[in-house]
This record gives sequence, structure tokens and C-alpha cells, in this order.
Amino acid sequence: MEVNEVSELKEQAEKGGESALRPVAFFMSVIAVLVAVTTVLGHRTHTDAVLSQARASDMWNQYQAKSVRKSETQHALDSLGTFQIADKDAAAKHSKEYADRLEKFTDDMQEEQKKAQEFEADVRLAEHRADFYDFGEALLEIGLVVSSVTLLTRSKIYWYLGIVASIVGVVAAVWGVILK
Repeated sequence: MEVNEVSELKEQAEKGGESALRPVAFFMSVIAVLVAVTTVLGHRTHTDAVLSQARASDMWNQYQAKSVRKSETQHALDSLGTFQIADKDAAAKHSKEYADRLEKFTDDMQEEQKKAQEFEADVRLAEHRADFYDFGEALLEIGLVVSSVTLLTRSKIYWYLGIVASIVGVVAAVWGVILK
């Protein structure tokens, strides 16, 4: 064999090794895209949790403000009943107004409490979903890194391990999507 033929055979063998790694490289590209999508989903879900928490805090603040107003109105109503007032008609009118306010504050507080609790439930759900996205993202990244070791070692066991980690990561991310 001549020197040229040996170098040609060597080049063909190297090219054959590269073509065997094409599926690994393609797999890594797909996993990189899935990592990006899962990361975006996780970030958006964390943002939703923060916004829902802010809304819940706003509702609880309104609830507390109405509770203070209700308490002050109740004290005023109690005062009207305690003290002797010269103008009985005015006292009756104010008593009726205060009683109406108390009823409105009670209704409003119940509604605001319900809304705040709904927002808090949204926060819990968003955080739970975000946990699945974060877990899925971590496993997809692990699958990507472990698969990349195949390109260095030319041992497909790392690719298979990367596939397993990536499948679990995809399942976790999909679970986050379907969680209601």
C-alpha cells in the first residue's frame, strides 16, 4: 500500500466516525431547544406567581382597610346607642346609615377575602408548576451535558444516559404544562 492510500483510508475512517456521531449532535440540538423552551416556561410561571402574590396582598390590604372602617363604624353605632342625643330623628338616621355601612363592609370583606384566597391558590399552583419546569430544565441540561461527553469519548453509553435524563426532563416539563 502506498502512503496516499493509507492517508485516504485514515480520512475515510475519521469521516465514518463523524457520521456515526451525527445523531448525537442532532439529539443535542433538539435538547438545547427544549432547554430553552422549558426555561422560558419556568420564568413566565415564576412571574405569574409573583404577580398573583401581589394581587393577593392588594386584596388583603383592602380587606384590612374595610375591617378597620367596619370597626370604626361599629364604634360610632355603639356610641349613638349609648349616649343620649337631643335630636332623635338625626340619631335614627345615622344609626340606619351606620347599620347599612356595616352590612356593606361585611359583604365587601367576604368578597375580598374570597378573591385574596383565589389569588393565593393561583400562587401555589404557579409555584408548583414552576417547580416541575425547573426540575425538567435541570434534567434536560444534565442530559445535554452527559450526551456531549459522547462526542469526546465516542462511547454511546453517555448518549443513552443523556437520553434517559432528557426523557425524564421532558416528562417533568410536560407535567408542569398539564397541571391545573
